[in-house]
Amino acid sequence: MKMYGNWRSAAAFRVRIALNLKGIACEEIFLDLDAGDQHKPDYLAINPQAAVPALFDGDGPPLTQSLAILDYLEDLHPEPALLPSEPKARARARSLAQVVACDTHPLYVPRVRTYLMSAYDIPKDQMMGFVRHWFETGLKTLETRLANEPGTGRYAQGDAISHADLCLVSLWVGTAIFGVETAPYPTVKRIAEDCLSQEAFAKAHPLRQPGAPA
Repeated sequence: MKMYGNWRSAAAFRVRIALNLKGIACEEIFLDLDAGDQHKPDYLAINPQAAVPALFDGDGPPLTQSLAILDYLEDLHPEPALLPSEPKARARARSLAQVVACDTHPLYVPRVRTYLMSAYDIPKDQMMGFVRHWFETGLKTLETRLANEPGTGRYAQGDAISHADLCLVSLWVGTAIFGVETAPYPTVKRIAEDCLSQEAFAKAHPLRQPGAPA
């Protein structure tokens, strides 16, 4: 397999974790998003959305969108399972994952921040307030559900790692980058720190990737 990514991409981070957990070898080609590599014609031919990750597995077009890639890896390599087999538990794990990947992360990605600052002349410090607001909204949703729903165990869904944990960790790591206060989210913190203590997560950490700041 071959994947285009970037050290700071939360979506690529999620896929990297799954690859590590499943023991799948994958060459990662890092795009310099600050330099605009994602907008170059060669990459737009790969992903017209100008986003990462984009995963190649043999012939055919690349797979894009992190949740679709996670489902593909789950179908292709079902062990170790990263989704529960019981339908309601499986749906809950996906729901928690989508809180991050569909309703939180898309609101603060660089292309959204850049557009808002440019189109509406929003200063950077005000934009950081916008970013922190959506981080806090996502974290509050996760904390409320994880602290109160019976499906929570050692991890977001029961006692086995699932897609929900991959997404949760990808959000949690960003709190340090954007200066988000984390004290109100003890359940999220517990799960994130448990996951990040494991090699598959730690090895995938953005700050351990090529191009990351020292």
